[in-house]
Order: sequence, then C-alpha cells, then structure tokens
Amino acid sequence: MAKPSTRYVCQECGGVHAKWAGKCDSCGAWNSLVEEVVEAAPKAMKPGGGRRIEFVGLDGAAKHTPRKMANIGEFDRVLGGGLVAGSATLIGGDPGIGKSTLLLQVVARLAQTARCAYVSGEEAIDQVRLRAQRLGVSKAPVQLAAATSIRDILASLDGPDAPEVLVIDSIQTMYVDALDSAPGTVAQVRASAQELIRIAKKTGIAVLLVGHVTKEGTIAGPRVLEHMVDTVLYFEGERGHQFRILRGVKNRFGPTDEIGVFEMTEAGLMEVGNPSALFLADRQDDVSGACVFAGMEGTRPVLVEIQALVAPSPFGTPRRAVVGWDSGRLAMVTAVLEARCGVSLAGNDVFLNVAGGLRVSEPAADLAVAAALLSSMSGIAVPKGAVVFGEIGLSAEVRAVSHGEARLKEAAKLGFEKAILPSSRRKGGKPTGDGLELVSIDQLHDLVALLQDPSEGGRFGRRAV
Repeated sequence: MAKPSTRYVCQECGGVHAKWAGKCDSCGAWNSLVEEVVEAAPKAMKPGGGRRIEFVGLDGAAKHTPRKMANIGEFDRVLGGGLVAGSATLIGGDPGIGKSTLLLQVVARLAQTARCAYVSGEEAIDQVRLRAQRLGVSKAPVQLAAATSIRDILASLDGPDAPEVLVIDSIQTMYVDALDSAPGTVAQVRASAQELIRIAKKTGIAVLLVGHVTKEGTIAGPRVLEHMVDTVLYFEGERGHQFRILRGVKNRFGPTDEIGVFEMTEAGLMEVGNPSALFLADRQDDVSGACVFAGMEGTRPVLVEIQALVAPSPFGTPRRAVVGWDSGRLAMVTAVLEARCGVSLAGNDVFLNVAGGLRVSEPAADLAVAAALLSSMSGIAVPKGAVVFGEIGLSAEVRAVSHGEARLKEAAKLGFEKAILPSSRRKGGKPTGDGLELVSIDQLHDLVALLQDPSEGGRFGRRAV
C-alpha cells in the first residue's frame, strides 16, 4: 500500500505546491502555504458493479416548494423572492461589516413561519444572546447552538423537528474529524461545505453559510466553494458610511447583480426602500465637479452623485485616486478627453469619488464621470436638476446603454428636470423621459461644448464659486 504524501496548499487561493515557500506563486500571498497530508490514491475503478441510474426527460411534473420569505424586502429582493428549500447560500464580507447582525435579524423573521436554527462557531451562546437583545429579537423562536463539529451538527439535524433554515456562522470555523488539517484550511472548508450542502439537498433544509474574505475581498478558502453553493452574496460597505450593500454575484434561482441597501443603526440594520433619495440627501447646489449618475443595480435604478476634483499637481507624476469606481475606466476616460477632445489633464491630480459608499461598476457611468471632470476643470456646475448616463468609446462616441426608460423614470420621480444621454437607442423604443428635457449627444465633444463658459456658447448654468 502506498504511503501518504504531503503537499502545501495556499490558504488564499487554493494553489497546490510540492514544497513550502514563503510566497505563493499563484496569487502572490506571503506565508499562506499550509502543509496537508494526502492519502494514497485509490486504485482505478473497475468497470461494472455500479448501480444503474434512471434518466428522465426535461418535461415532467415538478414539485415547487414555496420560497421562505424573511419579510425584509431588501434581503428577499437579492435572493430573487426568498429562500429556496434545499438551497445553499454563501454570504461574505469584511470583518465587522454586519454579516452576523444581518443573518440574526433574517433568521428571527423567518422563525415566525419556519423552524430555524443558528449555529455559531465563533461566539458563545451568551454573546449571541447579547446581540439578539440589542437588536430586539431575543423573543424570536430561534434554536441556538455553539458548535464547530460537522458530525455533531449533522446528527442534530436528524429527526422530525429538524430545522427548515440553518445558519452556519462561519464555515471557516467548522471541521470534519476525518481530516487531520486544522479548521479554516482549504481541505476543511471544502469538506465541511460539501457535507452541509449534501444534507441540504437531501432533506430540503435551506442553509446559510457565513464566509470570511481575504484582503483582496474574495471568499477565503478554495475557489470551488463559490461553485458548490447555489447563491453567493457579498455584504459591502465603507467603514465611514452607515450604508451597507448586499450584492448578489451568483444566484441559481434569481437574477444576479441585484443589490439590497441597508442602513446600520443602533437597533441593527434597517432596510432602505428608496436608496436614490438617501444617496442624494446631502447634495449641494451649484458645485463644480459634481454630477448625478442614473445607474442600474440589477433590476433597480439607483441615482448617485459622482464627484471629481482636478487640481494642479505639485509632483512630477500626477495622482489618480478613485473611490467607488474602476481606476482603469477612469484612465480610459481621461485618455479619450485628451486625445479626442483636446482637454489637457497632464500635470493635474485627478480625484474621483462615488458619494455614499456605493461601488459603481457599469460602463454607463463613463459619461457622468466625464461630465464631473469637465465641470471641475471649467468651474461650470452641472445643473442640479440634470442626470447623466452613457458609455464612451475610444473614438469619443457616446454609446447607448440598456434600461434607459427605467433610469429616466427614477430621475423624474426624484424631481429631476433634465437628462443628458446618448442619441442612439437600444432596441425597445425611444425613452419618453417622463416629462424630462432630453439632451441627446453623439460625441464627447458635445458634452465639452455644454460645459464650457456660457459666454463661449455653453448651455449650462453659471460659473460655480
């Protein structure tokens, strides 16, 4: 019989190495290689001897179990309408962002209509009870336990009174006693998740897993963990802001890229029904370098303020600082402004910020970013009642974006009067604007002309102080 061998697995990316090294060759992380014992490979499987499986057609009578609604609108929206029986959901986020708080509130709501259990591997029972008292959910009929052994947890799920919803906080603290590696290693995380997902599919329990993230913001442990589960949610937010964003990046039972907006208060997380009004609450009038972008997050239109500051640089190499947007797209927009429109940004520091702590990822923000940069350079404020959206090409053309009608309706609902948007339209008809004045542009040069000095033919407002 072959002897077991050893290998070294990176705890950040799951890369396998034959020998230990201070730096992982796959992801570049330092001191992340951990030794694991690999049992001898089993002999090749001989043909025959297996149980014959039964194949069925695609069209058949399927039993649809109603989704379990938490009656927290933002949470149910991201999941696509509630939890599906037998599903496995992974929720990741930075330490202290509010993952445990969110799930405790969710499971307390679900416990009103379903049997729920909360298993904590990081905190004692009394600590979880203290949080429940602070959140005002201590009277909820939630079964609470502190455990880390997967074998003990699975044994507790066997019986007629087994829970219908199970929360594991967190998957990195769980361990399978058949493995010699420590909890949190790649092998333990993979094996623990596999056992929990298996029991979820077998019994119909909806499992919610809390996952830690690395310094790069990805789920710690093997990448295969995100492929194993049905839904992956990321809980995001800036430390200096009270807003929290629950973003769906994978969902087998609903739309992806959907977001839920919460506000962190002393009483816990409160859902925000109209995030656009909240993100624009502190916006000021006649300030150069500020522009309202009409964006889409999943199926929801969200209006946010994009702020830019262009200032002379005291250094030989100008700075480019970005918060809430892709720095690569900022470099592209500034290059197009310089090469195609003759707007010189060389020798200037450029600072860009998405107000409110939201991270914008869609290309439709290109035009709003360009408007904020031009406004900061010229000192001409973009009118407060105007929203901007559109994608910019490398030839300075302004390209159409999807969901134009939804963006305009949200802007009109919040009292905006003007919209700067691409002239070309996607399929589905020309946006009516819902009473908004539509300013259509084909080239980036048109936007430059709008934001120049009024005495030189510019159409927008007066020079901001």
